[in-house]
Amino acid sequence: MEWQAVLLVVVAYLLGAVPFGLVFARAGGVDDLRQRGSGNIGATNVLRTAGKKAAVLTLLADALKGYLPVLAASKLGFGEAVTAVTAFAALAGHIFPVYLGFKGGKGVATGLGVVLGFMPVVGLVVLVTWLAMAAVFRYSSLAALAACAGLPLFTFWLNPTQPAILFSLAAGGLILFRHTDNMKRLLSGKEKKIGEKG
Repeated sequence: MEWQAVLLVVVAYLLGAVPFGLVFARAGGVDDLRQRGSGNIGATNVLRTAGKKAAVLTLLADALKGYLPVLAASKLGFGEAVTAVTAFAALAGHIFPVYLGFKGGKGVATGLGVVLGFMPVVGLVVLVTWLAMAAVFRYSSLAALAACAGLPLFTFWLNPTQPAILFSLAAGGLILFRHTDNMKRLLSGKEKKIGEKG
């Protein structure tokens, strides 16, 4: 069973590393998303540069590439520890993709996908948190910061197992770290709102 677990983790990373934002932005007429807007490969920058359709497709694909490996771990009968590692591998793949020289996205959609697959109830609370913050303040980054900061708290409350807590701390911390520049722009009033052109 050990080699199957290792294989699953590797597949999760490689799937997570697929840059769907680049693919859908190119289909929407943007040659290299990394040279447009914020330079990020996630759905928010796709929305700003390639339009709503490409952004929705990117959001769904990025979430699914996190959700599916975690779902597979559960269906194949792996324990919670292996599932947690699989979830983190998919997230790490998106943030540090081997296909793009380990320079990837910020992990919000993929992070949501892995949390929904690993801890569905926690994932729903995270999603509601993001939606509420985005609706009120219109900043995708601020919504992500609130959701990720809340992830460990929601996990302690709803799914307080050691693998889940360790995963939530690592995943939430990594996504927060990737939003360092956004935090600076928010504090300086230079952060762009959802849908605002980059």
